[in-house]
Amino acid sequence: MKLFVQVPCLNEEATLAIVLDSIPRHIEGIDEIELLIIDDGSSDRTGEIAKEFGAHVLRHPKPMGLAQSFRDGVDYALANGADIVVNTDGDNQYPQERIDDLVQPILRGEADIVIGDRQTHTIEHFSPFKKTMQRFGSWVVNKAAGTDLPDAASGFRAYSRYSLYRLNVVTQFSYCMETIIQAGNKRLAIASIEVDTNPKTRESRLFSNVFEHMLKSGQAILRSYIMFKPWTIFATLATIFGLIGLFPFVRYAVLLLMNDQGNHFQSLMLGTLLIIGALLSIALGVLSDLLKTGRILHEQTLERLKERQYGPARPASPLSDGV
Repeated sequence: MKLFVQVPCLNEEATLAIVLDSIPRHIEGIDEIELLIIDDGSSDRTGEIAKEFGAHVLRHPKPMGLAQSFRDGVDYALANGADIVVNTDGDNQYPQERIDDLVQPILRGEADIVIGDRQTHTIEHFSPFKKTMQRFGSWVVNKAAGTDLPDAASGFRAYSRYSLYRLNVVTQFSYCMETIIQAGNKRLAIASIEVDTNPKTRESRLFSNVFEHMLKSGQAILRSYIMFKPWTIFATLATIFGLIGLFPFVRYAVLLLMNDQGNHFQSLMLGTLLIIGALLSIALGVLSDLLKTGRILHEQTLERLKERQYGPARPASPLSDGV
């Protein structure tokens, strides 16, 4: 079994050495542990420090973002024989010594993905508003994915090769929410372990403020939800528009029975527009469902291509007797 620990980095020379030095070099059930740094256009010594620790280094000429760094790291790891890929951060937020615990559920065949629960309600530098938004964001993702994860935004994760064959990150912001929604809807087994985070070393470079993070995360969640449950979205819209649109017509019929000959043209026009909106929602739902079918077939083809390119999806595990 080969484990790749990948670290997306942007100007992390101040903390990268600490991160790499604290990553375990021996884990029961793992034969090889490789370090992979995705240098996302750093202008400091990030790449040099990585090479000093013997890590593989992928470098972007300019910053491409966390999602692209994750995709590139996964492709490189799979191409070089990874059975498990652990993702951690270069700012030393996560306890790298817990990587052993992170991969054990995968080695035992109990999970395809394992997420480190930061227990955000206990993090001192998180404001009460941010803690509330973290809980709300996890609740929304769990509703969309059909999961029950306490910390959906955590980037401290372990992925099996099988799960990486089935996941396809399309967002440009962050892969965290999207991969959970995909994994939940594809019935992948997801586990969570509690971890204690290290003291804060810098501000996030992924977003400038919490509202930007909420907006971009919301867009990624909505896109992923529509991909997997288009009828839920468009049927809801059609029902809302339809019921509200019928109200002016029902009201007009009642007024006619009461011999009210007033001018109700405006309310009838509004009702007509809402009914049209309901019909358009149904049409969009049909089209989205057809696109969903095509996407599923395309993803199945991608899985077969990955198996041909990288090898079998589920290698034998020494702790699960090859099951």
